[in-house]
Amino acid sequence: MRTRSHVPDTILACLLVGLVLLLACMVDPSFAAGEPRQPSDNLATKTSSSDVVKAAATPGSERHIAQTSAQTSPSPPSGFPDRELLVGTKEAPPFSMKAADGTWTGISIDLWRQIAGKFGTKFRFVEEPSVQSLIDATSRGDFDLSVAAITITAERERSVDFSQPFYDTGLGIAVSVTSVSVWHEIIRTMISFGFLQAAGALIGISLAVGSLIWLFEHRHNEDFGGGAAKGLGASIWWSAEAMTQASTGHRGPKTLAGRILAIIWMVVSIITIAVFTASVTSALTTRQIRGLVNGVEDLPTVRVGTVTGSATVGFLDGERIRHRNFATVQDGFKALVAGSIDAFVYDKPLLSWMAEQQFSSSVQVLDAVFDPQNYGIAMPAGSGYRKAIDVAILEAVHDDNWKQVLFRYLGERH
Repeated sequence: MRTRSHVPDTILACLLVGLVLLLACMVDPSFAAGEPRQPSDNLATKTSSSDVVKAAATPGSERHIAQTSAQTSPSPPSGFPDRELLVGTKEAPPFSMKAADGTWTGISIDLWRQIAGKFGTKFRFVEEPSVQSLIDATSRGDFDLSVAAITITAERERSVDFSQPFYDTGLGIAVSVTSVSVWHEIIRTMISFGFLQAAGALIGISLAVGSLIWLFEHRHNEDFGGGAAKGLGASIWWSAEAMTQASTGHRGPKTLAGRILAIIWMVVSIITIAVFTASVTSALTTRQIRGLVNGVEDLPTVRVGTVTGSATVGFLDGERIRHRNFATVQDGFKALVAGSIDAFVYDKPLLSWMAEQQFSSSVQVLDAVFDPQNYGIAMPAGSGYRKAIDVAILEAVHDDNWKQVLFRYLGERH
């Protein structure tokens, strides 16, 4: 009986053991070095590495951390000087008003306080007497910015930068509520261009008719005879009597041509005088009921006032409307009440505020609004913080709080 060899079985077992050891080394290199395994350390290492990878893979994580830090302590945006800002302003109720204790309030002032609070910016108000002086000082760099009721115009934009507009309005007209004297209206009507033109036309036609009567009658009618001066004088006088229906009938044309001309002239003069009288009476009655000024179309024929150096001056000059300038709206209203001017033209919200607060019984503001105006914040040309202010204004005027501000000062609901 032949004995079975165990050599192949031994070789096969060795190969299997070697394969197992190779796989173990591939899974854990420390197994080959004979180092003991430390599960807790490996877990901490994996956790730490996972956190790093997760943080690196999360977009905007560093930005979020930076924003969180910035929100903790607000700082001025890029472009704002790192100091107290000088803010120019002037009294322009209800947009900027100075109290007895020197504090400032108003629509523009409240808006700027909101913007400054958002950026954590310190500031100090400096008063100027007029809008033009505000623009000049801001252009020189004396002010970091100016807030009031500053209208954005092309001329001002050449010297300063303006923010986005925060209030849209237009020009208005203020008139006196006191009834105008009848005699004042009669005199004004009689010296008006239209009246003088009509009266001149009547006188001219009367002279022409009188000359024709003399031409037809001086050789056949002793009433218009004699010398040329005497005959022309008599015929023109008769023409005036016929026009005014004051003729006594003692003299008149005798020729056929003269009498035909006389009949035509009498009929035409009756109609002309009647129309002329009705027109004058209607004009006087209308002015008594409605007043001298009812819209912008009436301004060229009346005495107009406005504020010195305002955007309104440019409008009136462009329309060739003669005007008288006043330092303030209050001065203009006083002249209006005294009868020195017939209309005062300026920004409508400022007129309405002044009329309601101080002249409610003597001045009224018409409903008409013309020549649109936009208010903005003025800054020196090339200001680095203009963008930040623009964004802040756009956010503010679309907020519900802005509607409350406008209602508190103007009673406007938007």
